[in-house]
Amino acid sequence: MTPQDLVIRMLPPFGGWLALAALALPGGSPLRGAAVAVFLAAGPGAALVRICGPALRARRAEGPVERRDADFERQSDLLERLMLAVFLSVSAVMLVSTVLIAAHAFSGERVLLTLTLLTTLAGFCPRLRASPTPRTAPRTAPGAAPRTRKGSTL
Repeated sequence: MTPQDLVIRMLPPFGGWLALAALALPGGSPLRGAAVAVFLAAGPGAALVRICGPALRARRAEGPVERRDADFERQSDLLERLMLAVFLSVSAVMLVSTVLIAAHAFSGERVLLTLTLLTTLAGFCPRLRASPTPRTAPRTAPGAAPRTRKGSTL
């Protein structure tokens, strides 16, 4: 692992610890609100998307047939990972908040601390490996319907 990879890997946890440190600022401070909002909107999800990155890149986006844009795949994959990070972050905030409410221990600081700890833990997790693609399609009898994997839409 290169130092650059380590820095990128630790950006989301660093954002969480920075948001926790921003809680020491006065209550109405825009810097405090911005640090907390940015972390809650993207931090936990970015750490989770980094873990799942190779699995997400296993299948590339396919562009429209009639018009081929050279940058479509790259831009589409980037947008997909960005939106997935935001949605996973919002989901993690809702899940942690719900658990803390059910445990009668809810507070904004506890939600932020819990998410920061989980994001730090995710920052230390190794990436998932992409599953290998099948080399050949399974043989089927003539006239029989092609076999599909369980859960496949085809």
